[in-house]
Amino acid sequence: MSTLPFRDLQLDAFGKLLLTDLNGDTHAGVTPVRAHPLSAPDEGLSLVGMHGHELAWVPRLSALPEGPRRLLEAELAAREFHPTLQRLVSVNTFGTPSTWRIETDRGEIDFVLKSEEDIRRLDEGRLLITSSHGVQLQVPDRWALDKHSKRLLERFL
Repeated sequence: MSTLPFRDLQLDAFGKLLLTDLNGDTHAGVTPVRAHPLSAPDEGLSLVGMHGHELAWVPRLSALPEGPRRLLEAELAAREFHPTLQRLVSVNTFGTPSTWRIETDRGEIDFVLKSEEDIRRLDEGRLLITSSHGVQLQVPDRWALDKHSKRLLERFL
């Protein structure tokens, strides 16, 4: 088992991450930041202090003991809100900007797609779609969508 890049990680009384570094100094309000959130979400995690300086580097999140790993995963989940598009219900126009009605793992929503450039193609059929409000919707496998959704989506790709 590898050594931790810090002594301790816990939540403070306000629900913020509290890190004790290898020197024994305590840092409140620590923020985890993934180095490669889309291509390698488990690899490379920086623990950044309130003033924007890196306090610790975690090479692989999954290699951490369960306690600190779960704390970091919960913090990342709260920061990385990416609903999953499950079905494309309708699009008001095939030009942009356009209003999309979709079903996600968080419910049905409407959002505005400003331009085709807001649909980012990733490897293995994955997509990341950014709404006009900056919410990023993920599509884990565009080829697995239903026929109607694929047909509407293809107009923008």
